[in-house]
Amino acid sequence: MEAISRAMIPTKWGVFEMIAYATDPADPMPHLALVHEKTPAQDVLVRIHSECLTGDIFESNRCECGTQLRSSLDQISEEGGIVVYLRQEGRGIGLIEKLKAYQLQDVGYNTVDANVQLGHAPDERSYDLAVRILKDLGVGSIRLLTNNPDKIKAIEDSEIKLVERVPLIIKSTQDNLQYLETKKKIMGHLLD
Repeated sequence: MEAISRAMIPTKWGVFEMIAYATDPADPMPHLALVHEKTPAQDVLVRIHSECLTGDIFESNRCECGTQLRSSLDQISEEGGIVVYLRQEGRGIGLIEKLKAYQLQDVGYNTVDANVQLGHAPDERSYDLAVRILKDLGVGSIRLLTNNPDKIKAIEDSEIKLVERVPLIIKSTQDNLQYLETKKKIMGHLLD
């Protein structure tokens, strides 16, 4: 995987350099790094975010993904930082399977059991990709915006120094309460 192309992208959160990472230059769905114009040289505020079309784009209330992404961008706009946007929809099972998992959740399965019922692992994502992207960007130390212990472990097992975990707590709603409870109780996410 390597940086294939890049461009400056002005947003309401400031100007970001968006860098597309892929193994094939023709890949239509590359992983992305969004590097804010105010990003410091060290102790960089970083959000490793897995794609969630329903939450990120359509602001679904079934999860807190889109809210977490926007909250991360709010914080990064203040002090600079990086969003590593990994194309790992539905905990790595893809959008079609994710929608099937939603159907199972509608009849009583939790998010983990729904994935397993469909023949998948509870979480098929890899954060080694994010580590490789951060290393390519020359990042040596980070402050990680996350509640996910797997992301923390990926950084701790790498050459990148984890200076601080910055909690990313989103207020629960009636629509995502069971989802958040599953993340906390079964997946070990660090939620209040």
